[in-house]
Amino acid sequence: MKIAIFGTGYVGLVSGVCFAELGNDVLCADVDTKKIALLERGANPIYEPGLQQKLERNTKEGRLSFTTDLKKAVDFGDLLFICVGTPATGEGTVDLQYVESVAASIGQHLARETIIVDKSTVPVGTAARVREIITKELEKRDEDLLFHVVSNPEFLREGAAVNDFFNPDRIVVGLENGDDYARKVMEKLYRSVARTSRPIIFTDTNSAELIKYASNTMLATRISFMNQLSQYCEKVGADITAVSRGMGLDTRIGSRFLHAGVGYGGSCFPKDVQGLISSIKDAECSATIFEAVHTANEEQKKSLFPKIKEMLHELKGKKVALWGLSFKPKTDDIREAPSRIIAKWLLEQGATVSAFDPEANENFKKEFPSIHYGKNPYQVLDKADLLILVTEWDEFRNPDWKRVKDLMKQQYLIDGRNIYLAYRDELSRLGFTYQGVGMRGRK
Repeated sequence: MKIAIFGTGYVGLVSGVCFAELGNDVLCADVDTKKIALLERGANPIYEPGLQQKLERNTKEGRLSFTTDLKKAVDFGDLLFICVGTPATGEGTVDLQYVESVAASIGQHLARETIIVDKSTVPVGTAARVREIITKELEKRDEDLLFHVVSNPEFLREGAAVNDFFNPDRIVVGLENGDDYARKVMEKLYRSVARTSRPIIFTDTNSAELIKYASNTMLATRISFMNQLSQYCEKVGADITAVSRGMGLDTRIGSRFLHAGVGYGGSCFPKDVQGLISSIKDAECSATIFEAVHTANEEQKKSLFPKIKEMLHELKGKKVALWGLSFKPKTDDIREAPSRIIAKWLLEQGATVSAFDPEANENFKKEFPSIHYGKNPYQVLDKADLLILVTEWDEFRNPDWKRVKDLMKQQYLIDGRNIYLAYRDELSRLGFTYQGVGMRGRK
């Protein structure tokens, strides 16, 4: 198939490369000339495991190409995928200007029967809005062309997006009025990755759009539930890891997303929760549960502040080292990352901050240029009073604790992801004061 992808961010680039990997001819379009020039040179503007090799191979073999010419992309594709960003506004609503702009471009250049696929995360009713915009543009040209609008939300996790594309839990396809032609084309497109255990779910466009928001908000709810419960565990002397284990063995609940930490971040959960809240309120319905999820997460990002104060008392002149800056491992994305809240507060308190992340240093440096960034985890520990584990990258899981101790001025450790629980006895013998999340501190 000939596929045009509009947008070369996480979703667009991963989708374009992976569709090409399946043997399709793919043209990725973007208005960002620098990004397209980078991609044409074979360079990758994002960090995503497994993506670079496939990008290079499919470009070399001629299945994948890039352009800034939107007309060329419209003319190229039998399927036109809208994969542009849908950022949150300051009020939590979803900014659809990029989706609407692509829809207008499609309407201005469409010349034959085509399927337009909205893969961006969008509020309910966006497919209808895309159809309306394209129809108006066609009317301006006095054209009456048949086209199909499909909602096909993405479920790609940053850091595992390539694997998620080829091994999806499910593929959701929303059709307008049971569009049989679009259904057959989408079945053909995804037949190589769809399996009995990973079905294609066909539904209407409104339901497809809501499935994405509802899924992310449910996962965010589980995280916020455990994070808020962790604060109670610390007060009464319970252990959140034991509580999580006991809950997760209940088959009605399961163990995934039941781990306490310093809060979720990224481009999906915060935006999608707020987007769902805004849409529900627009429909004059109650959103109290989802508002509480968002509030609990924002509070959790600040939950380390009392622990830091308890350990160091006065922060002015103290040095704090951060391990991990991205919102989660295996990505360089720092959007809504807890590390940003923690770093900002530490600097405001007069502390000196040093930090290391395997991929996110450069992105973080744009917002926090005054922080010292190391080339490895140990470089940031020199004369540090406190080490905070913020993001649980694998290379942080088994450090040389004797080396850590010798480098630090004081042996204070806050484990924001509870990955060092098995080391508590060793840490105690070395003289560390250890604090996790959802349990009482230990020296």
